[in-house]
Amino acid sequence: MPSNAHNELSLRQAAMTLHSPFTKWDGDDVHGRRAVLTGVSVSLDRLFPRRPGAERHVIATGLDLTGEVRGRVHGRFPSLEGDWLGVVNYEISYADGRRAQLHLVDQLVPFHVLRPRE
Repeated sequence: MPSNAHNELSLRQAAMTLHSPFTKWDGDDVHGRRAVLTGVSVSLDRLFPRRPGAERHVIATGLDLTGEVRGRVHGRFPSLEGDWLGVVNYEISYADGRRAQLHLVDQLVPFHVLRPRE
């Protein structure tokens, strides 16, 4: 990809990213800027808790909302009540094991469901 096209792509991607007051940036206006990504684990069980006593209806082709998945934080926002929300990109797998995943970008995720990834 020519240098100018690469710079334009980087600038468009930066413009599409949800900017928070705490987003850290790498690069410059000449070579392109991109948000700094920090690896985290996202607890899907905590992010998508099931209502106690809820009846189960297994859908084999549904999303697997259990366990932890890898995520990438690139910003954060405080809530009115003082809770913090990370701006996170992550993927959720399907329960039937297919290779395709649901790619979630710029999702506001409560910090209490995130932990630093080692």
